[in-house]
Amino acid sequence: MDLVDFTNIDFNQLFAMNDETNPLMMLIWILPIFLFIFYGQRIQLIVTSNELNKAIKKLDGFRSEARSELLNYVKNNLNPKNDPTKKIDQFLDYFTIMPVDMDPNGIVEKVRHTVRSREDYTREHVQLLSPEINDFELTKVQTLLEIASSLQMIYKIINHMFLTAKKQNNYPLILPLQMILPFIMEQAEAMRDAISPFKLGQPVGDGIGPMVVGKMMLNSPKESIAFQTSLAKIDFDGRKLSLLKAEGPGSTVGRPADALECLVSDTKIDAIIMVDAALKLEGEDSASIARGFGAAIGGIGTERFQIESIATSHQIPIFSIVVKQSVKEAITLMTKDIANAADDVRSQLYDMIRENTKQGQSVVVIGVGNTAGVPQ
Repeated sequence: MDLVDFTNIDFNQLFAMNDETNPLMMLIWILPIFLFIFYGQRIQLIVTSNELNKAIKKLDGFRSEARSELLNYVKNNLNPKNDPTKKIDQFLDYFTIMPVDMDPNGIVEKVRHTVRSREDYTREHVQLLSPEINDFELTKVQTLLEIASSLQMIYKIINHMFLTAKKQNNYPLILPLQMILPFIMEQAEAMRDAISPFKLGQPVGDGIGPMVVGKMMLNSPKESIAFQTSLAKIDFDGRKLSLLKAEGPGSTVGRPADALECLVSDTKIDAIIMVDAALKLEGEDSASIARGFGAAIGGIGTERFQIESIATSHQIPIFSIVVKQSVKEAITLMTKDIANAADDVRSQLYDMIRENTKQGQSVVVIGVGNTAGVPQ
């Protein structure tokens, strides 16, 4: 067999771009076009599936890590009577069915009842793991259980959407998942990072509201006015201030709406001021402070609805001060910048009281947020 003499081949002529009739160049340009026409969607599905599969493996790792941290904490700190593994695994798969909302009348009361029933159930069964558990440890285990349960639910939903699209080779079905996945991963990573501070009982970014009000409560007598909610009354510049925050240093948000309802039934309230964390927009500085009007409180909306109803029925204006932060900063260890903002928030709070009330009037100040690591 004779060898081809490549020295005599004119490669410039073979691949000449100006020769429109060159069959080799036509194949080079036409084949990819036909390939993407007939197999483009499948190629996109393969590429996207690989990216999503990596993210789902990370989610699986997050939920496994949260479960392990919870189990180790219970076994090492609570001295349970029996192996808690089976009981905790049952907790992780618990779900809540929200009430029927076809008729919206009374839906808030139904939702509040359902959510609080679940909270009471979880609290009672965590206590059964270790009858000697104190309230401080109980709130920490409840929070760790919520984190592990949320990560498990996120993993199951995302994995279901991914497998369904992959099973049907349906690229358009996988597009919505691809678009929302970065936001989901950001929240999941924040939850994973939140395990350590909650386990150690350290303050998180969401605790800036209780921190501000807790400092105002120092050296004042405190009383429990509602479930896991503390009250202190002080005088400021001729005004009477009723300070509310969740009872720290346990990991709880308390029930400020119930506490407010008790206060307005006994005292004429002239203004309500709420201090809370708020999610910052992209481009905003972390720990920046903003003032507003209305009830600054997150959650599913039942507490906010109750506070707004009380304020409306008694014609009480609601003012708010918020400290901007990211999702991760809100539920992970409080940063130095957010902690340093507490004094500025308290200064602006005093200004707001002077600007919107007169001497002799009464003001309720509510520190909203998780009070882990923040005493009063």
